[in-house]
Amino acid sequence: MAPTNEYPTLCPKCAGALYVRYDLDALRRTASRDSIDQREHSMWRYRSVLPDVAPVSLGEGWTPMLPSRRHQNLWWKEEGANPTGSFKARGLGLAVTMARHFGVKKMAIPSAGNAAGALSAYCAAADIEAHIFMPKDVPKANLVECTAYGAHVTLVDGLISDCGKIVAARKSDEGWFDVSTLKEPFRVEGKKTMGYELAEQFDWKLPDVVIYPTGGGVGMIGMWNAFEEMEQLGWIHAGKRPRMVAVQSAGCAPIAKAFAEGKSVSEAWQGAMTDASGLRVPKSYGDYIVLDICRASAGTAVAVEESEIFASLADWAQHEGILLSPEGAAATAAYDKLRESGWIASSDRVLIFNTGSGMKYTDVIALHGPALAHP
Repeated sequence: MAPTNEYPTLCPKCAGALYVRYDLDALRRTASRDSIDQREHSMWRYRSVLPDVAPVSLGEGWTPMLPSRRHQNLWWKEEGANPTGSFKARGLGLAVTMARHFGVKKMAIPSAGNAAGALSAYCAAADIEAHIFMPKDVPKANLVECTAYGAHVTLVDGLISDCGKIVAARKSDEGWFDVSTLKEPFRVEGKKTMGYELAEQFDWKLPDVVIYPTGGGVGMIGMWNAFEEMEQLGWIHAGKRPRMVAVQSAGCAPIAKAFAEGKSVSEAWQGAMTDASGLRVPKSYGDYIVLDICRASAGTAVAVEESEIFASLADWAQHEGILLSPEGAAATAAYDKLRESGWIASSDRVLIFNTGSGMKYTDVIALHGPALAHP
C-alpha cells in the first residue's frame, strides 16, 4: 500500500469504518510465505502486507503460541508478551507509525486501560503528544504506565463510552487526532498480524476454532481480514477458516445477547459491570462486523459469569503456570463451557487468545476469591 497524503478516518460518504486495501494481484507476484524475514521477530516480518512506511516499533508481535499442558488440541496465544503487556501494542504501534508519517502532533484515545498504555508508549517513542481518557477504576498499572510515559491522563467517572464522548466533543478544539476503535483504519491493520502469525505458527493450516475475548472486537475483525488476504495471496487454502468465538462477560455482553437473539447489531448494555475491564464496552462501534464474522464462520458468541472468569484464572495459574488477564480467563472459561456442551469436539484444534498479561491486573485479581487473595 502506498500511503495517501492525509491520515484517513471514516468513510466520507457513510461515516463507516475504512479498511486498508492492497493490490493483491501485484502482491501475488512479489509477496510469498518464503519472503517472510525469519530474522524479524516482530509483526513487521509481514511488512509486505503492511503499509510501506518506517515503523515506530518497540518489538510488538510474534508472540508465543503455547500448548495447554492438560487439554489436547488446545493452544493459547500469549499476547501479554507484547510491549506494554497486551495485544493493543500491535494496533496502536501501527496507528502511531502512520500518525508520525502523516505529521500528526497530538493523539487522543478513550480506553478501558491497555490501549491507553500502548498509545502512551508509542507516542513517547514517536515524540507525539498523547491524551488519555480512562474510567477512574481502571487497573492501577494502566494509570501508572500512562503517567510514566508522560501522557496527559484524565480519569472519568463512567465507562469507556463516556470517555469516547469527551474525546469526540473536544478533539476539534484541542487539535487531537481521534484514534478510537474503528475511527481510523490502521489499528485493524496492526491487529490483523495476529491472523498471519497464528497461520504461520500452525504451519499455514488454520485451527478449527479461535476463541477471542471481545470488547471492541478489532482483533477479530483484523484476523478475519488477514484470512481473506492470505487466501487471495495463496498463503493458505481457501474456504477453511476457523469458527470464530466472541467471548464477553455476563456483566457486559451486548454482542453475545445480540447473537443469541439473531440481531445484526447490538443494543447499548445498561449498567455494565465486570472486572475484566477490556470487556466493559457497552456498545462496540464495530459490533455488526463482529456479529457477521461469528455467523459467517459458523461460530458463536458466549457470555461467561464473573465467578467463572476468576475461577478459570486461578485454575490456569495453578495448573498451567500462566497468569491470564481477566479477559483471557473469560476465553478459557468459554472453552470449558463449549467443550462441556459439545460445541467443541475433542478432535477440534482450538486457539485461545490471552490478550494481556495478568501482571497488569494484580490489584484486581487479588480481590477475587480465596485462591487469589493475599495469604
